[in-house]
Amino acid sequence: MGLITLALFMFFTCSYAERNGPIQTFVIPHSHMDVGWVYTIQESMHAYAGNVYTSVTEELTRNKQRKFIAVEQEFFRLWWDSVATDKHRQQVRQLLKEGRLEFIIGGQVMQDEAVTDLDDDILQLTEGHGFLYETFGVRPRFSWHVDPFGASATTPVLFALAGFHALQFTLLGSPSLREQQEIFTHTMDQFSYCTPSNLPFSNSSGFYWNGVAVFPDPPKNGVYPNMSLPVTKETLRPYAETMVRNIQQRAAWFRTNHVLWPWGCDKQFYNSSVQFANMDPLVNYINQNSKEFGVTVQYATLSEYFQAVHQTNLTWEVRGNEDFLPYSSEPFQAWTGFFTSRNVLKGVARKASSKLKAAETLFTQYRVSYPDGPVPKEEALQKLKALRWAVSEVQHHDGITGTESPKVANMYMEHLTQAMMGVDELLAALFILTVLYSWGLNYYLEQHIVVYNPLAWNTTAVINVTVTFPMATVFDDQGQPVPAQIQGSAESNTTYDLFIVVDLGGLQHRKYLVRFSEKPCEEGPECGLTHQAWVVPFERQNVSKWLKTGRRLLPVLNECYKIKLDQDTNLLHSITDRQAMRTVTVSQDFWEYQVNGDVSAGPISDNYVFSANSSAVRAYKAIGLEIVPGKVITEIRQYFYREETDEVYSFSVTTRVPQGFPRGRPLCHRLEQSYSLGPLAVNTEVVLRTRTGLKNNRTLFTDDNGYQMMKRPYRPFVDNIIARNYYPMVRTAYIEDDSSRLVLLSERAHGVSSQAEGELEVMLHRRLWNNQLWNLGYNLTLNDSSVVRPSLWMTLGSLAATPSLHQREALELQHRPVVMPIDRLSGETPLRPVVLPDNLHLLTLCVPGWAYSSNHTLHLRSIGKRDTGTTQPDYNRVLMRIMHLYETGVDPVLSQPVTINIKEVLQSVGEVRVLEERSLTGTWDISDLRRWEWKTSERGQRSSVGTGGDFNVTILPKEIRTFFVSFKLK
Repeated sequence: MGLITLALFMFFTCSYAERNGPIQTFVIPHSHMDVGWVYTIQESMHAYAGNVYTSVTEELTRNKQRKFIAVEQEFFRLWWDSVATDKHRQQVRQLLKEGRLEFIIGGQVMQDEAVTDLDDDILQLTEGHGFLYETFGVRPRFSWHVDPFGASATTPVLFALAGFHALQFTLLGSPSLREQQEIFTHTMDQFSYCTPSNLPFSNSSGFYWNGVAVFPDPPKNGVYPNMSLPVTKETLRPYAETMVRNIQQRAAWFRTNHVLWPWGCDKQFYNSSVQFANMDPLVNYINQNSKEFGVTVQYATLSEYFQAVHQTNLTWEVRGNEDFLPYSSEPFQAWTGFFTSRNVLKGVARKASSKLKAAETLFTQYRVSYPDGPVPKEEALQKLKALRWAVSEVQHHDGITGTESPKVANMYMEHLTQAMMGVDELLAALFILTVLYSWGLNYYLEQHIVVYNPLAWNTTAVINVTVTFPMATVFDDQGQPVPAQIQGSAESNTTYDLFIVVDLGGLQHRKYLVRFSEKPCEEGPECGLTHQAWVVPFERQNVSKWLKTGRRLLPVLNECYKIKLDQDTNLLHSITDRQAMRTVTVSQDFWEYQVNGDVSAGPISDNYVFSANSSAVRAYKAIGLEIVPGKVITEIRQYFYREETDEVYSFSVTTRVPQGFPRGRPLCHRLEQSYSLGPLAVNTEVVLRTRTGLKNNRTLFTDDNGYQMMKRPYRPFVDNIIARNYYPMVRTAYIEDDSSRLVLLSERAHGVSSQAEGELEVMLHRRLWNNQLWNLGYNLTLNDSSVVRPSLWMTLGSLAATPSLHQREALELQHRPVVMPIDRLSGETPLRPVVLPDNLHLLTLCVPGWAYSSNHTLHLRSIGKRDTGTTQPDYNRVLMRIMHLYETGVDPVLSQPVTINIKEVLQSVGEVRVLEERSLTGTWDISDLRRWEWKTSERGQRSSVGTGGDFNVTILPKEIRTFFVSFKLK
């Protein structure tokens, strides 16, 4: 999306340039190719994307001076597989060998940085890197992250772990890892990643000689709209003066005499012949007159630019652990709306990611245990690859952000849902299942289910399945009754919610038998350990009659909390932390920002931008309340009605309070909330506002991509103060005072803010329309009429207790147990669990399938001998990542380094024979990886603890360690 680049970096403008001699200009030819946004991938491939790589390959081959950088891999892979001829493939290999075609970033897409999750950032980067290394032996070393709407502190950490040299300051992404993941960071100037388009001597745009791409079909005569004036004898000098003037303006931003001059923009170089035919004489003319202009110009790749800067050996400023969010392009254009836009897509994308992790892990266990088992490995890997592709694709900065057109959003949804269906089939096969039943249509009086824990921790969870019988008893794989609870569903009058308590080891599945009855069970052995719970309704309360409140408080208790509900309002009143013995006033309800859609009337909200013209207003006038007391969970149901006379509610909150779980167990501290809202009225943005008695000074903390927490003090801006104090929440947000912390955990991204003392508001849904011509032309008005059903988990506790909870709880929310109904039980006993220490997380355990030697020299030799299409996947190499969850100093125990023996940890999966440490995406042997060191004002020592010969590995706070694991196959 060519609207902006990271202009937020502008305050780093350097007035202390250290230049001697002429300005050395590195002209970087590129095309920004959005994997989505306005047009579907298929439309883009047909209209221009396929032609980019064809014409670039041919034109670079014709002239040895020409160069080009390729960024997003999805379009390149589609071109390579379905468009490129054998001659093109040969030419590409030669251009890579000569260093004139360079892959930058190398991920499947240029991902967003605000609302993507760590798992998915790593996945999409790994997908692209695996393809490039397997196919060409290429390993990207530089980033070109020019279009995401803000910058995360997590991104440079991941790029450093992947082996990148540089992203013009040095950035420490993680306070715990410091110099180990320090990276040199270039900042774009005010001209963004595009070539300046204004020509003082022409009405046409400048330097875009191939014009603007046309959809749906390229023009048959080859004449595109807005083609720049050709370079001729008459225009050569004016073009040169314009280009030099722009180079000099850019040079003022940077310390050295090296200027990066991006040549290209969105959807460019689909006709590279006309592009280079005009730029070639311009480059020559400026160089022939370099003394006059004070400038030299050369085609370059990004690595050549960074190498020249690195060789200056200057001392660089170090930026500490900080991000650059939110982004504002103008005082009333805070790019904080996309934190929430297309909430349904955000939820499906994360659900697909979680399903992928479960399937990857289970398939890995299966492959090691049953290398010749009945599940075809080829088919299994294809299903996994399809979901990897779909999850990677939607991480694009105009994908999961919700800033795409409706047809592109539908495309992402279709790709995700189809790939998930394939993985569901794989999961069924891996559990040796033959028939899948829908719980809602199950009329048998007996049902078997299997429940799988995709996390490498032992866990107790409550799973919920919808059934059509009023009574059910549950038994485990030993035939013992299991605690359960059945009750009428809040969503339907014809179904029931069956809650089952499951105890699961790490990476372990267990089987359960459910026996149904058409009659309620009173008491006795036939009831097993199932509790029948009944709905208790309360009087509906109108806001207009809230004259006196707090007189009738209704308690709901468990082992960790005493929750009080105010029967005068039907709202939450307070929560008592029974461990710390502190009561905090807490209430929750829905508010909405009513925003402008008329550009003539003032600032507007759209897919990207949140622009609140006034404070939020209450979104309801009456509240209904039901409570379902139980022995497994107690359910609190609140219904919010827009008008007093409405019979159908507009919003709802269902809070599940776990019962019977001892204090100290994570489940006891977890208040699980699910919401329903929509369709909204047009031009409203609805928030869940949680008001507390905490004295937080309007400061909140939110996570960067689920990796690290960032402090967000309230900033008193002059303009647009509400929207500019919104931040992205990917997994976690909390507020705190000197004693207590209130934590919210999420299974999809939202925008969050603390607009008043003790408040934490979460934007849950947006529906917008505006009359801005640009938005109308691209259908980017976000008229989202969907009903959304997000979930949040809430925890309240002391400052000492909550850090040990929310890191793991966030992962348990994201990777909940997988529940599969089956038609029969096998006699197999469950595998022994895989259990990591409490502060470590098994981030990845998968069979990537890459066909390359882990020895780089051998791999390059094999590429030279390989015929196209002859490689076979490697089904025996396992990729494993282990992450330390905690920052230094957060917890006296959990923040310490941890030493584990990988062979012992994985012994229930199989016998580990070989362990090789790799870079984040697996393409480097860690012992061969050498990253440039940049001279800084705060030079420290990079440190990491290696892998011992006895399989012992020490993992430091916030480290992510990546390994290839070879098992002895059973």
